[in-house]
Amino acid sequence: MTSTEQLTGERADLLQTLRRHRGFLLQTVDGLTDEQAATRSTVSELCLGGLIKHVAGTEQRWMLFAVGGAEAMQRDEIDWVGQFRMAPGETLAGLVERFQEVAAHTDELIGTLDLDAAHPLPVAPWFEPGASWTVRRVLLHLIAETSQHAGHADILREAVDGAKTMG
Repeated sequence: MTSTEQLTGERADLLQTLRRHRGFLLQTVDGLTDEQAATRSTVSELCLGGLIKHVAGTEQRWMLFAVGGAEAMQRDEIDWVGQFRMAPGETLAGLVERFQEVAAHTDELIGTLDLDAAHPLPVAPWFEPGASWTVRRVLLHLIAETSQHAGHADILREAVDGAKTMG
């Protein structure tokens, strides 16, 4: 199957749910300037542009895992602090464009990957030792991550300009 529009059943449900939560996140940053998107409105490092960057990077890494396992997921080093900030020269439009490119690639993979295929998780203190995740579990995790960060973004947006996108 090459078109995500022809998906049915579980694949269609997973795709529709992931797209819905991505949409909430993108709605939250709609209309912001680059300066607003880079604003840290809490004591944390989080900014709205950084959340877009983080969610795109997280989705990309998990889909690398879905296709090639932990080794593929870990091939690039993660900037644990910088992933939540807008770096000099980054624009919200550029971050949203990358987010949408990652999303389009994931959407295509949802139509082709074996949802039951599993890979051992990377060794990390936050993963159960020796555990494996299926592609299905990865997609459920991405839905949860995207949803959680859409909520974070809503709080940040309200602190930046008073706009409420989810309330």
